[in-house]
Amino acid sequence: MRVMGVDPGLTRCGLGMVDTGRGRDVIPVAVGVIRTSPELDLEHRLLKVSDSVEEWMDRYKPDVVAIERVFSQHNVRTAMGTAQAGGVVALAAARRSIPVMFHTPSEVKAAVTGSGTADKKQVTTMITRILKLDAAPKPADAADALALAVAHCWRAPLIARLAAAEAAAAQQKKRYEERLREQSAARKAGSR
Repeated sequence: MRVMGVDPGLTRCGLGMVDTGRGRDVIPVAVGVIRTSPELDLEHRLLKVSDSVEEWMDRYKPDVVAIERVFSQHNVRTAMGTAQAGGVVALAAARRSIPVMFHTPSEVKAAVTGSGTADKKQVTTMITRILKLDAAPKPADAADALALAVAHCWRAPLIARLAAAEAAAAQQKKRYEERLREQSAARKAGSR
């Protein structure tokens, strides 16, 4: 499976592409950062992010795109820009029928470092080790994008098992409710 990790942002949008190997092995494919100038109007910044992301998707053909979920930031303006960039990426993936998964920063940190409260330096150090890179990806947005891709590779089997278990539980509940309705109908028919 090829996974594209995206650490969305307007000033810097990190991109990382990895392939899954055997077990927990993950092979780096590409890493980069899209930069846009704060001097540009918002629509032109989003267009640059979109064009660059689409170029990556067309070149590397990911099977899934993992995007960092924005859930809280003190700076509303930064949060809005991050969410808008993430939306542009999700739209580009949807146009290519590529599934999109969102992961919170703490899920990613926990997956690659073992701690959901790890700092950026710890994430960068671990992603450098996990991918056996000669040097740490820079800036941190690039390392974060690779971490998103790796975390998705490692979390995807668990997510699939949970979804299958939920579907099986829902099916069992449906069958149980059908039996109850049938028994109730039979009791009503027998009492007449």
